[in-house]
Amino acid sequence: MTGRVFPLLIAALAGGLMALQGSLNSALGKIAGLWQTTFLVHITGTILALIVLPFASGGSLSKIVDAPWYTWLGGVLGVAIIFTVTASIPKVGVAGATTAIVVAQVFTACVIDHFGLFDLEPMPFTLWKGVGGVLLAGGVWFMLR
Repeated sequence: MTGRVFPLLIAALAGGLMALQGSLNSALGKIAGLWQTTFLVHITGTILALIVLPFASGGSLSKIVDAPWYTWLGGVLGVAIIFTVTASIPKVGVAGATTAIVVAQVFTACVIDHFGLFDLEPMPFTLWKGVGGVLLAGGVWFMLR
C-alpha cells in the first residue's frame, strides 16, 4: 500500500482541482456562456501546455502518429467534460455535481479495469467494488437531499 500512497494523493489533488475548476468554469459560464467558457478553458490550457512543453521530458510529439485512433479522442472528451460540468454545477451545486461525477467515473473505471480496455492490465470486478459503487451512489442521493 505504501507504494500507492503518493499516486493516490496525486489523484486526490486532481479531484480537488476538478471541483475548483468546475466552480470557476460555472462562474465564468454565467457571464460569458457555456460554449464560450469551454472554448476559453481550452485556449488557456493550450497556452499553458505550449509554455511547459519545451521543458517536458520523456516523450515525443512525433510518436503520436503511432497511437491508436481512439487515443486521440481525449480532446473531444475534454470539451464534453468541461461543457457538462459547467452546465451541471449551477443546477445541483459543486458537491452534488462532483459526487455524481465521481460515481460515474468509478463505474466507468470498473468496466475499463475489468475488461482491460485500452491496453490496460485487467483487474476483475469484485463484490466489494460493487458494494463500494452502491455506497457511492447512495452518497449522491444524500448529497442532493
